[in-house]
Amino acid sequence: MTLELVLDSEQQQVDFGERLAGLLPQTAVVFLEGELGAGKTTLVRGILRGLGWRGNVKSPTYTIVEPYEFDGVSLYHFDLYRLADPEELEYLGLREMLGHGMLFFEWPERGEGFLPQPDCVIRIAHQQQGRAVTIEAADPALQQRLEAAIEKV
Repeated sequence: MTLELVLDSEQQQVDFGERLAGLLPQTAVVFLEGELGAGKTTLVRGILRGLGWRGNVKSPTYTIVEPYEFDGVSLYHFDLYRLADPEELEYLGLREMLGHGMLFFEWPERGEGFLPQPDCVIRIAHQQQGRAVTIEAADPALQQRLEAAIEKV
């Protein structure tokens, strides 16, 4: 089942991300799909805020991965847009990160064959005003928690 919602502003995206932070498993693998400028990093910023991060959150477009480790939380934000070959994920230490934190992948199709199956896929699309967000979770219990969160938006 696919969950759908519309977020009218960047602040709503951040707020929704904060809400998601408490719902996702601490070792979740999340695929973030959407065109350039859709707000994938904005959503991750909200999730980090919801987990207690107060520092800057920047897009990992040039670094490919931005790690955040604080208060017993590990979150790795990947942007695979500039990945030349999926094998590069081995050199970035992906294998060691699996199971040791939350992993968010922008442009996951560029890591095909090397990425684990996602616990959740979030698609963000531009609309005339705001963003259309669809969410699919692999685990039925997570899907139910997400449904409850969306009802409150």
